[in-house]
Amino acid sequence: MTVDDVLRGDCLSILPALPENSVDLAFADPPFNIGYEYDVYEDRKSRETYLDWTERWLKQVRRLLKPHASFYVAIGDEYAAELKVRLDALGLTLRNWIVWHYTFGVSCKQKFNRSHAHIFYYVADPSNYTFNAGAVRVPSARQTTYADRRANPSGKLPDDTWVLRPQEDGRFFGPGEDTWYFSRVCGTFKERTGHPCQMPEAVLERIVRASSNPGDLVLDPFAGSGTTLAVAKRLGRRFLGVELSADYTEHIRERLRAIRAEPSAVLLPAVGERGV
Repeated sequence: MTVDDVLRGDCLSILPALPENSVDLAFADPPFNIGYEYDVYEDRKSRETYLDWTERWLKQVRRLLKPHASFYVAIGDEYAAELKVRLDALGLTLRNWIVWHYTFGVSCKQKFNRSHAHIFYYVADPSNYTFNAGAVRVPSARQTTYADRRANPSGKLPDDTWVLRPQEDGRFFGPGEDTWYFSRVCGTFKERTGHPCQMPEAVLERIVRASSNPGDLVLDPFAGSGTTLAVAKRLGRRFLGVELSADYTEHIRERLRAIRAEPSAVLLPAVGERGV
């Protein structure tokens, strides 16, 4: 099986050809079916067509997951409930229904502005899965605000709403919050690649660090701007993406060529990090 690359084509054609039980971590940020302008994909399907398509690609990713694997799926409000029902039906176990609260939200005229997305975190086996708690701990309010001597010096595990607080430290998501708070990648950001729906690297870094180990295989069936693959490479993971667009595929490969693994990425995870 080809790894450390992005395969161009329809994921429903490519994923069935991959060996089952081969992926340690999958992250999917599929089209939300709300009218985004992609270059080759039509994001205005009927509800029935979209959900049928969703069910088919979810089943293919499920087939590829190793017994200890994790699966994260990002989705908007419109189809969040339907995705959860389908993920549950695949025999996966929900660990967290994460809310990513972002700045630079979508401006609306006749309803409250949207500033969040849902990220479902599922595992194949709730008694045997990778979760590297030490790799994603953040300072707690006991440390940063109250100078409480009872604080765990290594920090706390993040809550299931992710919030980044740059006034404290640009590397940390904020303590005491239940939302992941991090800006969308806007047009003026240096990180921007030109893709209309680009995920921030900070969000993927937390996912990759927590739910995979160096050398593990990370899959993204909708590679898009290549953020999942870029973060996986930087953190010393193997990676495989699928992308429908020829132009996006070439941009991803250019992005990947510029990335080198961090020196710390070769370190092995701490003993006992699997099977939490």
